[in-house]
Amino acid sequence: MVVTFGPSGLTIEVKSVEMHHEPLTEALPGDNVGFNVKNVAVKDLKRGYVASNSKDDPAKEAANFTSQVIIMNHPAQIGNGYAPVLDCHTSHIAVKFAELVTKIDRRSGKELEKEPKFLKNGDAGFVKMVPTKPMVVETFAEYPPLGRFAVRDMRQTVAVGVIESVEKKDPSGAKVTKSAAKK
Repeated sequence: MVVTFGPSGLTIEVKSVEMHHEPLTEALPGDNVGFNVKNVAVKDLKRGYVASNSKDDPAKEAANFTSQVIIMNHPAQIGNGYAPVLDCHTSHIAVKFAELVTKIDRRSGKELEKEPKFLKNGDAGFVKMVPTKPMVVETFAEYPPLGRFAVRDMRQTVAVGVIESVEKKDPSGAKVTKSAAKK
């Protein structure tokens, strides 16, 4: 099987899938597995990278994404330009709140205000976010584990949310190992 790692776009061939050093013919959801690959340096893979099937919707870097956010515990108001750390799957990357799109009612989901100046504790809204470093995220509807996140600032969780839409970048200069290119 050939897998692609996002956001780098590194494409490699998997030699074997293993659980506790025992080879498996297949891995099921919830299985904690490792895979054996060749010709890949340790520095080429980092925490937060997502392995995916190269031929079926490979993981790609997010240019920006719009998400529904609920502010839970922030002492001040949050406006455009706010730059906290986003914890999504195993990624831990700073993002910029580029645009507060709408403020919504937490319970009904109805729009209360377009382009609000700020969000404060207890508010919910749609926010366009831009990651400061390459990261992979997906919509919550398609891939729930890659579409939910916590927003952290001042050593505490200040907000939580789910991703509604993602604008992806095409990987430029992505590396493909020789064995993966043959497949």
